[in-house]
Amino acid sequence: MPASEKTVRRSLLVASAVLLSTALTAPAALAAPKPSTTPSATPPANMSVVGGERLAKPGTQVNLAAGVPVLPKELSARSWIVADAESGDVLAAHNAHWRLAPASTLKMLFADTLLPKWPGTTTHRVLTSDMAGVGPGSSMVGVKENETYTVHDLWLGVFLRSGNDAVHVLTAMNGGVEKTVAEMNAHAKELQALDTTAVSPDGYDAPGQVSSAYDLTLIARSGLQKKDFREYCSTVRAQFPGETKKNKKGKRVRGSFEIQNTNRLLSGDYDVPVYQGIAGVKNGNTTNAGATFTGVAERDGKVLLVTVMNPQKKESNEVYKETARLFDWGFAAAGKVEPVGELVPPRGAAQAGAAPGPSASSGEAGGTVAGSRPVASADAGGGADGMGVALGVAGGVLVLLAGGAFLVNRRWPLPDLVRRRPRP
Repeated sequence: MPASEKTVRRSLLVASAVLLSTALTAPAALAAPKPSTTPSATPPANMSVVGGERLAKPGTQVNLAAGVPVLPKELSARSWIVADAESGDVLAAHNAHWRLAPASTLKMLFADTLLPKWPGTTTHRVLTSDMAGVGPGSSMVGVKENETYTVHDLWLGVFLRSGNDAVHVLTAMNGGVEKTVAEMNAHAKELQALDTTAVSPDGYDAPGQVSSAYDLTLIARSGLQKKDFREYCSTVRAQFPGETKKNKKGKRVRGSFEIQNTNRLLSGDYDVPVYQGIAGVKNGNTTNAGATFTGVAERDGKVLLVTVMNPQKKESNEVYKETARLFDWGFAAAGKVEPVGELVPPRGAAQAGAAPGPSASSGEAGGTVAGSRPVASADAGGGADGMGVALGVAGGVLVLLAGGAFLVNRRWPLPDLVRRRPRP
């Protein structure tokens, strides 16, 4: 056989071996792909059945019938859900269990996990190491090294400004990122938020970090059982401690500066009015996740939760506009539309056969947010303390029932609302 032909055959054999090796190893690689930060273009054909089989299906799930208003037409979000916050009924959903990057809405899980750990009056002097791991381009509230803050200050930074610096300080106080993330994932499982995997405590984009509209709604509902959570997430503006500096007389003084909630349905913006009855919860936005938002609002005795993930329409404040449309639909449809699923209770509550009552020892970590006061509308003006809290309209304020009791015949409700409470 000529040498050139032998060379060609040897090359073909080598190429075949390489192709065979690739073919044999490809299934394993496909079976366990590396986590990707690139969102999929389409939802899976089958998703989680938690909350009902309808919620496992891709696309929009709603039971339209006579008397039920049609859904808003201008909805571009990859995923959304409208649910009754007290009964747990899911009124309508779109790709409810699609696992997507959550951005800073994941801070709801961070807060629900860590809030019970310290009273708001606990103080902490920030070390250089506390700020390690804050991602480039992160949203910051302005925490400074070698300054002392109360836990109350830090939580305001987390909820109002979505401050990753404040998150990392609280994480350091809790023993570090690894411990905190493990606790967050364990808490997600307890809530049956099984679409959720936390990799970072602050929601900063990370491979494999996902949640879903369904899970974020579950997490928000759990957080809203806690008085501190409700008051922090509904605070419109507050004073945050500044940096200690020498004044003209050489005396070291520490001032403060105002921070405002970045939830535009709560604080308003040039193209988004304050939503009537809004009472929280949390927004987020990263390059990978797009805009995400979970909100809670009350109107005429109904309390709804809406989560919207990654609107494809790239207009200013689109996530809030689509949320407002879904709230409007939900309030119009409540009591008329047949639910397509439910928000499940936590595993512990389901096993016990009754919901756990919220108490200061089990999630309120210090009770009322210091210096805050409920007002009659979300357009809160700064009082002497510069802080406003929006907890509904017409005086409808979220409060705990005496003794932490729950209303009868509800699966895992929010603390009751004081309806039509006279304005102060």
